[in-house]
Amino acid sequence: MQATTPQSAPAHVQQLQTALIRRREVERLTALSRSRIYDLMKQGAFPKPVTLGAMSVAWLEIEIREWIASRIADSRKTAGV
Repeated sequence: MQATTPQSAPAHVQQLQTALIRRREVERLTALSRSRIYDLMKQGAFPKPVTLGAMSVAWLEIEIREWIASRIADSRKTAGV
């Protein structure tokens, strides 16, 4: 099976890999509060944002979705499901 690179991936996959989302959307997707997101980032347990400007950041949507998927996988292992 051939690996998919960002350049050879379908357009919708490329868009997801580079889509940026703001903090409120991260909070909505993860069901975490702003303070919990920053606590987890400080611990190295949550994706770091991309700086957009002096007072503006956003997260890569794909990294947030991967983080969510890993949390689900971890909870299923722990629960024995």
